[in-house]
Amino acid sequence: MLDRYWHGSTTRISAEAPVPVVDIDEIEDRPGGAANVALNLASLGSHSILVSAVGRDEAGNILQAKLEAAGIQCQFILPDSYATTTKLRIVSQNQQLVRADFEAELTLEDNQLRDIVEQQLPDANILLLSDYDKGVLSDPQSLIASAAKSNLPVLVDPKFKNFSVYRGGMVLKPNRLELEKALGLWHSEKEMIDKCQQLMQRLELKALLVTRSAQGMTLLQPGMQEIHFPAHTREVSDVSGAGDTVIAVLAAALSAGQSLVDAVALSNVAAGMVCARAGIATISGPELRQEVATITGFENGIMTEEQLHIAVSEARSRGERIVFTNGCFDILHAGHVDFLKEANSLGDHLIVAVNDDESVHRLKGEGRPINQIDRRMTILTGLESVDWVVSFSEDTPEKLLELLKPDVLVKGGDYDVDQVVGAEIVMAYQGEVKVLKFVEDCSTSALVEKIRKL
Repeated sequence: MLDRYWHGSTTRISAEAPVPVVDIDEIEDRPGGAANVALNLASLGSHSILVSAVGRDEAGNILQAKLEAAGIQCQFILPDSYATTTKLRIVSQNQQLVRADFEAELTLEDNQLRDIVEQQLPDANILLLSDYDKGVLSDPQSLIASAAKSNLPVLVDPKFKNFSVYRGGMVLKPNRLELEKALGLWHSEKEMIDKCQQLMQRLELKALLVTRSAQGMTLLQPGMQEIHFPAHTREVSDVSGAGDTVIAVLAAALSAGQSLVDAVALSNVAAGMVCARAGIATISGPELRQEVATITGFENGIMTEEQLHIAVSEARSRGERIVFTNGCFDILHAGHVDFLKEANSLGDHLIVAVNDDESVHRLKGEGRPINQIDRRMTILTGLESVDWVVSFSEDTPEKLLELLKPDVLVKGGDYDVDQVVGAEIVMAYQGEVKVLKFVEDCSTSALVEKIRKL
């Protein structure tokens, strides 16, 4: 579909009828329907092949041009005498005043869609059926059967039709109204869950994801406890296209190897984001990562290398300065605290890389470390000056320095800059290396010896 927006100002009422007169000053065209799903996938960095139907008209040409510009491969059926579905919205001051739909149901020749889809399946890892009940997906069963032969999971965003046509799909994602149409009304949460369990068993589904507007989402799997994902409350601007975003994020996350539960959690976050935007909108990968970071506290604490790389990339995109230091931090003392506080003052985020237990033992000898890696990292995250903590198994942090490329490498001690391990790596990309003085008479090794003599 093509979603067309006419924007303009409204300052008077028509003399012909009690309606506002809009002086149009901007016309905006956006891909809608299944095209919006494909565009969401492209925004997330996923490659998709869109198989659908458009008319041999201006709207169809605009759709194809916009989609191909986003890197989406279009395999369009072009039926004779068919006009591309277009939804025209007249908007003034971010308020939609009227919507006019130009559409007609399409009848395709037998197997026309299936033949095109089957040609693309060898290069795919998920088949996504975005059903708008306009005649294109008149036979979902044949597509699901084709995917089954290639061992591909099928995700389905259904419409108001008998759900039996989606038998054998992996995930069916109805909204509340679509589910009510299929199952009838329910009078309690338990009744809804029971009906859904029966539906999954009857249709041989692996999961049912029910989107429930302000009530969030509910994920159901056969014979398992349901999982509810509360809506992320924010000022709702427009719910148009939210379902497209949910199914697109779900597909992208599953394709990237995420578990079903984590993929649904991501799609729930994305739905809240897109509802806060006017009109049909998409969410990019960096935007989604940033939102998840805000919600989960991902922006500080203990991280894996992969998580830290993402966090550093996000911070750097905002022009923020990254400071890096490393050490064993076996027994945290006043010298460490003062050093880390001063290191933090050199930038916006301080990374502390910590030698794991085996590397500490190699470096410090028998009896070390005193504290295991998880305890050392937990203590460091409790310091206000420390943003991110990561462990490494090598004797030196050179691998992390090459991956993260911090703006400043800081070490504490009584040696020159060129003696700092990793200094040549940092200086090679014009980063800074600084040596800070430790507080005198503060040393983990000295503390350990003192304890041993007691």
